Formats: sequence, structure tokens, C-alpha cells
Amino acid sequence: MSETAKKWYVVRTAGGKEKKAKEYIEKEIEIHGLQHLVSQVFIPTEKYFEIKNGKRVSAERIFFPGYILVEANLTGEIEHLIKNIPFVAGFLSEKTNGKGNEKKPVPIRESELNRILGRVDTLADQDEETLTPYVIGEAVKITDGPFNGFDGTVEEIMEDKRKLGVMVKIFGRKTIVELNFSQVTKE
Repeated sequence: MSETAKKWYVVRTAGGKEKKAKEYIEKEIEIHGLQHLVSQVFIPTEKYFEIKNGKRVSAERIFFPGYILVEANLTGEIEHLIKNIPFVAGFLSEKTNGKGNEKKPVPIRESELNRILGRVDTLADQDEETLTPYVIGEAVKITDGPFNGFDGTVEEIMEDKRKLGVMVKIFGRKTIVELNFSQVTKE
């Protein structure tokens, strides 16, 4: 079969089991020697950074929970094979014009695919996306630096610099101290 006959399809999976479903699909395709009909199984994800326990931690989240993308030429046995894999609920499909409940998988439009893949590519190139874990007025404890052990409240958030303005009491007077996100933890 030619590469041009392959199209991208959306496969519904059990929530939180996208990676397992992908593994099972790839394993079944390999066992049955159908690599020429299915070229890719893809879970659109993004990397982001968050602060946990005063440390910057990299994490990954799925764009479309409960869905994965499959590039395939859906000839008879492929569709049936994928539908019967554990954690797979089926394809996104539409009813055929005939009578009954027969549905056929609908390929993703090229514009949708480019938007999804483009979004993934731009986020992969991006250095970081930080979720600001603090809000103004929140109580925090300073864990690093000369004010280690002090308690304070967030007065200002400088996301571009990744810093906070924290109000602390030093010798009985309230003073704003500028600290990195990683120097404080929530109380």
C-alpha cells in the first residue's frame, strides 16, 4: 500500500490509559506484521514546569485526555484489530447512510491535524511554560536564602522574572522581600 492512502484517525481510549492503549496497539500491529498499514500511534502532549516543594519540576500533560491519534490505512482487519484492543473504546466515527447502527471512522481534516501537530511542535521548541503556583495574599514559608525559616504573605507576582514579592516581619517591621519561586513553599 502507498503512504498516501494513510490518514489520521482519532481513537477513543479509557481515561488515563492513553499510554497503555498506545503500547497495546503498537504491540498488536507488530505481532500481526501490519506495520505497512499503520505508521504512527501518537499521543499529543506538552511539557510544562511547576514548583513542588521549592524545586522546579518538569511534567507532561496530555492535550486531549481519552484520545490518541493513529495514522493508518483502515482496511478491514486493521479497524477491527484496533477496536478490540484493551483500553480502546473505538474510533471517532459517523453513521453511514444505510439503515442500522453501522458507523465508519472519520479521518481528521488536514487543517485540524496541522493545528494539533503544529501546537505540539511549538511547545516542544518552547523552553518552558510555568504555571504560577502562588496567588496574592497566600501564606508562604521561606525555605532558602538569608530569610530562611521566615513566614510571609505574597504581595506581588513577577512571572516574567519568576520572582515573588513577599511581605515578612523583620524586627517587628513589615518589609517586602523579593524571592525566586524556588525559595518559598506554600504553608
